[in-house]
Amino acid sequence: MPGRKPAPPESKELAVSAARAASAKQGDRIVVLDVRDLIVITDYFVIASGSSDRQVRTIVGEVEKSLRTQGVKPVRREGEDQGAWVLLDFVDVVVHVFGAEEREYYDLERLWSDAPVVGWEEAGAASSG
Repeated sequence: MPGRKPAPPESKELAVSAARAASAKQGDRIVVLDVRDLIVITDYFVIASGSSDRQVRTIVGEVEKSLRTQGVKPVRREGEDQGAWVLLDFVDVVVHVFGAEEREYYDLERLWSDAPVVGWEEAGAASSG
């Protein structure tokens, strides 16, 4: 696609790793959005939900741990005290972990509906319906 900003080779891999880490802690409705053509501040959004503030914090901890093993630390964290919406900014990847109610209210997938969805599940890991 002409004019498409090339993603650093690792940014998609980091987004996928973040999604898989959220899944490992039973994150719900995990979505990876490719926002490279829509905004300049990041390449991918990873969006996940937890059923409680505690689960949100658990998911955030697992995502951060997983990406640290790849040598990446968040440059910014927001919302950790409340636990209803936590944002981890890894520059090329921004991870949003919501409580269920906050996810519905902010509805980032609708806001960024022009962004392509990136597959992140490992082959054979997808639920069979």
